[in-house]
Amino acid sequence: MTAPLMNSLNTWPIWLSGVVILFLCLLAAYGGLRLRRRDTRRDEARGEAYDDTYEGYIVSGVLGLLALLMGFTFSMAVDRYDARRSLVLEEANAIGTTYLRTQLLEEPHRARISGLLVAYTDNRVAISKIHHPNDDARRRVEENDRLITELWAATASAFQTIKGMDFSSSYLESMNSLIDLDTSRKVARIVRVPAEVFLVLALYMIVTAGVMGYVLIGRRGQWSGVWLLVLLTMALMLIMDIDRPGRGGIGESQRPLEAQLASMKSIPTTAYDRYLTQDTTAQSATQLTRP
Repeated sequence: MTAPLMNSLNTWPIWLSGVVILFLCLLAAYGGLRLRRRDTRRDEARGEAYDDTYEGYIVSGVLGLLALLMGFTFSMAVDRYDARRSLVLEEANAIGTTYLRTQLLEEPHRARISGLLVAYTDNRVAISKIHHPNDDARRRVEENDRLITELWAATASAFQTIKGMDFSSSYLESMNSLIDLDTSRKVARIVRVPAEVFLVLALYMIVTAGVMGYVLIGRRGQWSGVWLLVLLTMALMLIMDIDRPGRGGIGESQRPLEAQLASMKSIPTTAYDRYLTQDTTAQSATQLTRP
């Protein structure tokens, strides 16, 4: 029974999870209110006075522990978000370094690998804009894996022309770094706060709502409790949004990759031959004029 519930928490839209949790909290609060009224009538029938001296301490302790649990969960989600954001910048730098080093290769390897790098970056940016798993997302991921294979095959072919140079090791290192970061980003998008943590947090919120419904009496106190439950639910939805890349509204910025893609598309590979052509022409002219 636990496994299907975990899957539901991972696949439900965030707004639906928030609505369900808030409904259960309000239901628990109403149950606590009914229980309080029953106990009050029972005490009145016995002629006993209900002692509510410690109720404020109980509510403060329960809410304090809930805030602590939410704080730890928020910290875990933000840490994962920061890791994903850092990986975007690292990948953009790795692609840029590999692209520049590719310009030192001979043709046709230079044009082939440069084109693959542009296509790979374009596909990576497109994947980041897909917010729900669908057929397009699956095709994009398959295209990503195909381009990685093509990049390494093209590198293996180009290596035959540079394997005797010191440059070969640094070029392989940059290409390996690019491929490693592809794996790192895939793993970072599936490593989330365990669903069990959200389940325990939701259950604790429901229990807290029941305690608040039992303790907070009077219309003003009850409405204060309702608004507090709404705020707590919104905080939990925010944590879930941060923790779900590609599903929620909060995602790591892809601007480094977009800027790198724009740079590669705007500057043709022939632009890097400017001084090489000039130097070759000058060297040929010098040889012709030499006696």
